[in-house]
Amino acid sequence: MPLPLEEYAMIGDFHTAALVGRDGSIDWLCLPRFDSGACFAALLGTPEHGRWLIAPAGEIRRTNRSYRDGTLVLETTFETDSGEVSLVDCMPPRRADPVMVRTVIGRRGQVPMRMQLILRFDYGSIVPWVRRSEKGIRTIAGPDTVLVNSTVNLRGENLSTVAEFTISEGEQVPFVLHWHASHESVPAEIDPDEALRSTEHWWQAWSARCKYTGPWREAVLRSLITLKALTYDPTGGMVAAPTTSLPEKLGGPRNWDYRFCWLRDATFMLYALLTGGYHEEAIAWRDWLMRSVAGKASQLNIMYGLAGERRLTEIEIDWLPGYENSRPVRIGNAAHQQFQLDVYGEVMDVIHLARRSGVAIEEHAWTAQCHLLNYLETVWQQPDEGIWEVRGGRRHFTHSRVMAWVAVDRAIKSAERFHLPGDLDRWRQLRRQIHDEVCARGFDPGQNSFVQHYQTTALDASLLMLPLVGFLPPDDPRVLGTIDAIQRDLTADGFVLRYRTEETADGLPGDEGVFLPCSFWLADCLALIGRQQEAEELYERLLSLRNDVGLISEEYDVRQQRLVGNFPQAFTHVGIINTAQNLATQHGPARHRQQQ
Repeated sequence: MPLPLEEYAMIGDFHTAALVGRDGSIDWLCLPRFDSGACFAALLGTPEHGRWLIAPAGEIRRTNRSYRDGTLVLETTFETDSGEVSLVDCMPPRRADPVMVRTVIGRRGQVPMRMQLILRFDYGSIVPWVRRSEKGIRTIAGPDTVLVNSTVNLRGENLSTVAEFTISEGEQVPFVLHWHASHESVPAEIDPDEALRSTEHWWQAWSARCKYTGPWREAVLRSLITLKALTYDPTGGMVAAPTTSLPEKLGGPRNWDYRFCWLRDATFMLYALLTGGYHEEAIAWRDWLMRSVAGKASQLNIMYGLAGERRLTEIEIDWLPGYENSRPVRIGNAAHQQFQLDVYGEVMDVIHLARRSGVAIEEHAWTAQCHLLNYLETVWQQPDEGIWEVRGGRRHFTHSRVMAWVAVDRAIKSAERFHLPGDLDRWRQLRRQIHDEVCARGFDPGQNSFVQHYQTTALDASLLMLPLVGFLPPDDPRVLGTIDAIQRDLTADGFVLRYRTEETADGLPGDEGVFLPCSFWLADCLALIGRQQEAEELYERLLSLRNDVGLISEEYDVRQQRLVGNFPQAFTHVGIINTAQNLATQHGPARHRQQQ
């Protein structure tokens, strides 16, 4: 049985990531990249599907853990009757093959320890060959080889590798896991002490670049570190989460693969990086974006792989029961084939933001933008699957039309501000046409609120974006009515739902938790309309949902008081960063974006 999500921390090396449990277990690890087969998949199955446990052999009286300041180096300290021991976990930043270093450090007394390593490949389905090496074991299965070295004796037991040892005060016992392609030669040996030191120093130097000095700095910096850890270094792409199929409702079917890069995250992501002082990462993200969207405008994906891959075929893994029996387990994401109008607005918006912020854009970008706009002009009145990627059929979603307006609006403002060529009279007419239609068909006077789509009176959290993107001023009565309606009818315990599943035929049974990024949008809107204290109170409540090491997921189950959805979630951590800026300054991303 996996731990609750709150019990996990993340380590990573900008190519992949692992989830480390409070009990000393690693239950999820993909090697060598986010989108490859898992090495440990116990999170979605059982320990027999892969796990690496290092913990005291006897009863544990108390466990404390934290990241070392400004780093992604995790230290978990166990207190037992006989003493105290720490487990320090890290993955050194790399350009070559991935390495994981786990170091046991004796703090007080003597503590008997146990280690169990269950290596499985291809999402827990393949048991590798294992043989001894000079300093540990070597395992191989198809394309994958994993070496595990240690100073203690490792032995085989029931298709796993185990060790027992006692650690005394002042002693250290390292374990080093090193992956390499099975057809390549054995890589050079890693010095675990130097790997730990260099990893800590690298992260401390990176964190020292953070320029945010306002309130909630600890939360902002931890979220920036998390975003960095979710970056794929070779390309600059950033995954939504390092996991797949963690359910939006425990035991339900709303389980998706989030190990991809979504275009709609682009503008929010760029704001978070730029305001945090991380221009190199912002430039890498821009470069990834421009490469990924290259091609015909009609072939624009809503999401891409880490290197810009377009074909993200979704399959179901039937041998894994799923996190707490939440089926199916999905690999890949069929939503990549959907038609979603909002992504055109996000792409145009993020390029406009980059230009405004002084982030250089390649000279052919404007030509590509004009092609996107010409295509959008022919399709903006078509129904789509919308921001939430519903699988119950296309509709005329209000948010989608608003983002089509954003695409045209940002093109006009780019042309005006940067003296770029374009048919401004035609674009201005199109902008007005879209705006008039949304206000006429997407607004319900009876409840004084915009609605999810043109054929319903149901609400949708995406409507909170109307003032945030500048579609209408924050003090417009229709905006104020929409904010009040969402607060009144689309919240649970004060947190925002995406929509009422019983009112939206989204193609799936059951319901889901509150959607945390949307709750940050509500705080942004409250700040924009002058309800600062209320906005700050909501923000503090959202921060309180983070686990003890500052990580948070996509959703939250208010009834069970548990994090749900993929974890940790980049979009939620972006919300932590941007909303802190919105609450702390009059020039935060919300005001900046709606004043484009």
